[in-house]
Amino acid sequence: MSALTETLAARTSLTDAQVDHIARLVGEWQLLADLAFADLLLWVPIAVPSSEAGSEPAFLCVAQCRPTTGPTAYQHDQVGVVVRGPRLAALRTAFTEARIYRDVDPDWDGDLPIRREAIPVKYDNQVIAIVGRDANLAGVRTPSQLELVYLQSAADLAAMIADGTFPAPGSGEGPAPRVGDGLVRLEPDGTIIYASPNALSAFNRLGVTGNVLSEPIDALTSTVADDPFDASDLAAAVADAIDGGHPASIEIEGGGAVILFRALPLRPRGETLGALLLMQDVTELRRRDRQIMSKDATIREIHHRVKNNLQTVAALLRLQARRVSVPGARAALEESMRRVQSIALVHETLSVSIDESVDFDEIVDRLLVMLSDVMGSSVRVGVRRRGSFGEIPAESATALVLVLTELVQNAIEHAFPDDRDGTVSVVADRSRGLLTVEIIDDGVGLPEDFTTDRADRLGLQIVRTLVTAELNGSVEFRPHTAPEGSGEGTRATVTMPLGRRAKVGG
Repeated sequence: MSALTETLAARTSLTDAQVDHIARLVGEWQLLADLAFADLLLWVPIAVPSSEAGSEPAFLCVAQCRPTTGPTAYQHDQVGVVVRGPRLAALRTAFTEARIYRDVDPDWDGDLPIRREAIPVKYDNQVIAIVGRDANLAGVRTPSQLELVYLQSAADLAAMIADGTFPAPGSGEGPAPRVGDGLVRLEPDGTIIYASPNALSAFNRLGVTGNVLSEPIDALTSTVADDPFDASDLAAAVADAIDGGHPASIEIEGGGAVILFRALPLRPRGETLGALLLMQDVTELRRRDRQIMSKDATIREIHHRVKNNLQTVAALLRLQARRVSVPGARAALEESMRRVQSIALVHETLSVSIDESVDFDEIVDRLLVMLSDVMGSSVRVGVRRRGSFGEIPAESATALVLVLTELVQNAIEHAFPDDRDGTVSVVADRSRGLLTVEIIDDGVGLPEDFTTDRADRLGLQIVRTLVTAELNGSVEFRPHTAPEGSGEGTRATVTMPLGRRAKVGG
């Protein structure tokens, strides 16, 4: 829940739908602030205690947006300010009469003249808040054509806020060009009546030459777009916006450039005035995206090849083990084969993922099945997982899967001698940045003189080294009494932090 949503829930009686509408407005209102060259303040009505009995009406500022196209009217943040007294009249008028109210004379804040305007925020034919449009009038001069178009567009959008038609449900999703990136104003028939200098530059990068005014936007883009379907999608988006819709953003590639377009309807008071078309040159962003995708594909291919090579090594070890007649040597080769196969599981998962983490539950489930099958214990020893490992950083996954391989393999091999039946459970628990993994068996238990420091088995030495050096964690072995009271088992507990390990020299 955002801070705005929490404030609205705590200080107002707005419904969830009304709060969602306000959240959409705040997500879009940087556009209006830049067009209006003004600060936007979001006011909601509240009741505050008065000196007399009871309470008096007031308005609370719950959000603020400063323009990027002009000076701010406030050096200090206004969120949390409560308005009472003379400034209350304009807000109450806009709220109760459901109309835009503008002060005739500027309000002086010290030596700074501020023109205030109150815009009712309507949702489902009900005013639920007020947007204050406060413009810094210091240094006012005769506006240019660009500023006149900006101000007219801001007035149209403000009227749509008062109508309850802006922003529409579903709007504001996806990337959104800013006003300063490039702005085009379209007539109801789709022809261009104004294009900002940055918009003209974006057209030129697409390959559009000559005058664009009075030209249909679809005709301009269809002649330069590398993919004609992109131009037709933009034409459909513009037509949808002119009809009052809020289409998704469209990208057009041409002339070696990629331009992002977003169309917004202009329908104040129900009158169709055309559409605003925002443009942004995203050529460099898409080039970087392609580089990242290429690198991701290369990394995945490397993991895939490593997995194939490891599986080949495991197959060779398996063949060699079958040819060895010495039981100890055969067992050592089979253990090495299982270690190589467990590492191959991690690389196989990484080969199909673009993330720097892996879904470790899937790896563990496949690992347990593999260990039961290759050790021939699937009938008499049940191996299962409880709890979830969740996402594990890729840099820790290989070490952790080797640790689990050794511990589960050790439990299956040594806890159930003489073909004894039993269960091995792998229990995972994540909490407060820690992962705790327990490997629990109901077998014969630990030898009386067992200590991890003096254990001479290679598998336990690997576990101790990997847990302390690679996972920055700890491992502990202790007896475990089975719930049925069938005997002493063993509980191996591995605890490790989930944060990424610090790199040497980093």
